[in-house]
Amino acid sequence: MKAWLICIDDTDDIGTKGTGEIAEEIAAKLAPPPLTADDKIPVTRLVTRHQLFVHPDIPYTSHNSAMCFQIETELSFDEIKAICIAHLKQESAAASDPGLAILDLASSYDIEQLIAFGQQSKVEVKTKDQAYTLAEVLGIDLSEHGGTGQGIIGALAGLGLRLSGQDGRVKGQLKLGQTSDGSGEVQMSVAEVLAATGLQAVISVDGEKLAGDQVLTLKGKIKAVLTQYQFALLVCGDSGRWLNATKQELKPY
Repeated sequence: MKAWLICIDDTDDIGTKGTGEIAEEIAAKLAPPPLTADDKIPVTRLVTRHQLFVHPDIPYTSHNSAMCFQIETELSFDEIKAICIAHLKQESAAASDPGLAILDLASSYDIEQLIAFGQQSKVEVKTKDQAYTLAEVLGIDLSEHGGTGQGIIGALAGLGLRLSGQDGRVKGQLKLGQTSDGSGEVQMSVAEVLAATGLQAVISVDGEKLAGDQVLTLKGKIKAVLTQYQFALLVCGDSGRWLNATKQELKPY
């Protein structure tokens, strides 16, 4: 099976299905069916949200973010693209400007150039021409599917940010028995959290990787991030305890 990195951007509008949900649906359509009921979704298939530059010259729905995931499949490139396009056309909001980027991870491309484009897209305005030019140089399939097609910029940037290994929040929240209103706490070891979630590590906001026997105190909204090239639960130290990261601490991702 070949590995592909796929990113979409600008598929939604206020009150419509979010881009992250559409990305999850596409990933499910492309994924090989599970062999048994106990098969877990590969951690690489997790959808990551990549925050881009918020600026008056950039149209966006609420936060200007792209959604990216990796898929391993026997499908051909043409089959992959056809499935992506069909779902985008079916699910994207009428007023949206969807963009789609597809990268064959086994191909020869300048990863540093792609990462640089992603990082620049977090702090400056990029153009469609710049995105198309870079995609052609790197051999990345980049296409627009409605409206202005402005979403191609974020779709290409999202690939670079995902490949940086240091950017992106995993879509959704981790359910580990905590109350939804944040009033109740759950204590679990690092090893227990990894077993329950399929994540690869628990890492502090200062970059420390926690050992399996260390105890975490978890409450409220628990989010995973992509950091140090691993899908990880981000935590912070507070008065001798390890707590899940706050909204402010998650903001850089």
